[in-house]
Amino acid sequence: MLDHHPSAAQDTRSRVLDAAEHIVQSRGVPALTLDAAAREAGVSKGGLLYHFASKEALLQALMLRLRDHIRQQFNMVRQTIPPGPGQSARALLAWQFDSGCATDERTDRAAAIFLAAFHHDSALLDPVRKILADIRADLLADGLPPGHGLAIMAACDGLFMAHLFRLYTLDAARLAELRASLETLLETAP
Repeated sequence: MLDHHPSAAQDTRSRVLDAAEHIVQSRGVPALTLDAAAREAGVSKGGLLYHFASKEALLQALMLRLRDHIRQQFNMVRQTIPPGPGQSARALLAWQFDSGCATDERTDRAAAIFLAAFHHDSALLDPVRKILADIRADLLADGLPPGHGLAIMAACDGLFMAHLFRLYTLDAARLAELRASLETLLETAP
């Protein structure tokens, strides 16, 4: 009998989400099925269906969990940045270069989520698109010259994607050069 205690239900839900990420990360998007996720999580198909009635529901839950993770990590970093012009842009730089969040194991698993959601229905990316739109709005009101905050965001996004998809890796010296170049964009107009 399935234990419906909230902590047990949350544990089952998390195990299924973790299993789905692992399947996509290790075997690719086509390997993600509800049966495979149930097997990988060690739950019955009925137990999985209790939490996720369809593959789309599973993918939606993955994206919402990723959205919450991104929001939490960015807000945590942003709180360490003193207020003033360029606060959001400085937070993006700190998030990318200092926090470890951009290259941690959880972020590595994000590639699997993005791929699976995009492959199934690109509209599933909307929760993350919303967070990025909010960050862009903050950058536009950040007190920097036009385009500077967006250039910093685009560079950080590029590094994020390069890391996620193993496109290239910059050594410490190149990362320091890149960061120094981006920091010149933080200078406000006189």
